[in-house]
Amino acid sequence: MILTILLSVFWLLVALLILVTIHEYGHYWVARRFGVGIRRFSVGFGKPIWMRTGADGTEYALAMIPLGGYVSMVDEREGPVRPSQRDSAFNRKPVSQRIAIVAAGPIVNLLFAVFAFWLMFMIGVEENRMLLGDTHGVAAESGLVRGDRIIAIDGAEVETVQHSIISLMPRALDREDTLITVESSAGSIREETLRFSQLPDDFSEERLIEQSGLALYRPRMKPVIAEVAPETPAQRAGLLAGDLIVQINDQIIETQAQVSTAIMSEGEGGQPLSILVDRSGERLSINLLPELTDIDGDARLRIGIMQQGGQEALLDPDDYNRFFTVMQYGPGESLLKAFAEMKLMTVGTYHLISRMLTGVASTRNLSGAITIADFSRQSAELGLARFLAFLALLSLSLGILNLLPIPLLDGGHLMYYFVELIKGSPVSENIQIAGQYVGLLIIGFLLTLTFYNDILRLVS
Repeated sequence: MILTILLSVFWLLVALLILVTIHEYGHYWVARRFGVGIRRFSVGFGKPIWMRTGADGTEYALAMIPLGGYVSMVDEREGPVRPSQRDSAFNRKPVSQRIAIVAAGPIVNLLFAVFAFWLMFMIGVEENRMLLGDTHGVAAESGLVRGDRIIAIDGAEVETVQHSIISLMPRALDREDTLITVESSAGSIREETLRFSQLPDDFSEERLIEQSGLALYRPRMKPVIAEVAPETPAQRAGLLAGDLIVQINDQIIETQAQVSTAIMSEGEGGQPLSILVDRSGERLSINLLPELTDIDGDARLRIGIMQQGGQEALLDPDDYNRFFTVMQYGPGESLLKAFAEMKLMTVGTYHLISRMLTGVASTRNLSGAITIADFSRQSAELGLARFLAFLALLSLSLGILNLLPIPLLDGGHLMYYFVELIKGSPVSENIQIAGQYVGLLIIGFLLTLTFYNDILRLVS
């Protein structure tokens, strides 16, 4: 547990160091191009733990609190400026140049997201396609059946489960009937209308797949243990990653799905389990007592093993190819795919934000530092391509967040400058001061909300 926390913090710091540096460098680079004097370029806030002064007098610092950074420019509003430096003061530059300087940070974040996606597609990443299992409810009533693979939504091609969910989410929230193009198990193409208008009143976007009846296909996977959680019955009993589960009590185990079913049925009433495993060709019998765990209000028996990833699928080649895809392309096609990914994620993010503001979507979709740190560790453990995808999504989120018209953020400053463009004079100092308080309240509320959501995820 401690090692997991440390690794999560480490990879979060790596991600923040990269993204904060490029964001602030965007401000810095454009400011220098327009002749603005730079006093300090800092990655992090607070007391510097490293600092160097350049030949031009700019201080380059790495500070103790890595949750952001800043570029301190020569500005008469921030303190006295020598007469020789007045022409390089930020506040004396034309409003168009100030807009460019402020916008450069978020824009660089967006460009980096494209770059990271491009590298990801060049390296190649394995994804699951939107292949359906046993459908029910709205999906079944709409004509979708087991073996259908969703290939387009309202005419727009979708390749993966993630793409499909991002495209379906706003339509489901709006109860908007949606045209779905599917490929059947026989290879024929047809169109069906997914009747989101018939979703129940208590529909939650967090349960989109379940409540719409779009049951995802689950491949039969060999029951090989991928990870043993610390301080669990499995660890105490001596189960190891790589063990192949052969039998639980009298039940023969052939697939991953049978493991949890057998644990629930055989361990009912607090009964111990006898687990037969194959460890490098040697058969071992291991006895343990499962623990009762509450998951989203549902009491389940758990022994503390993970079976995701790395196991050989018990599929014929045709089913395997319909379910999995490796997204790997040449330089040119990867760039086109990167822009398409960027567009999809940006539109999906704005759709979700707009629906949270109107109360249609839940604010539980917001994540804070704890969840982001955990995602950073998980993506790093899955390899470079996955970590690049995480960096791209986080950079995209930072870019979008900073462009929101919230005082204290870049978008808030841009809002003031656009008002200045229209009215011909700067926004009054009193309004800017009032805006700072409003911005502090909004940012404080968002930080509190995301922290609360993180805690709920941890205890649920």
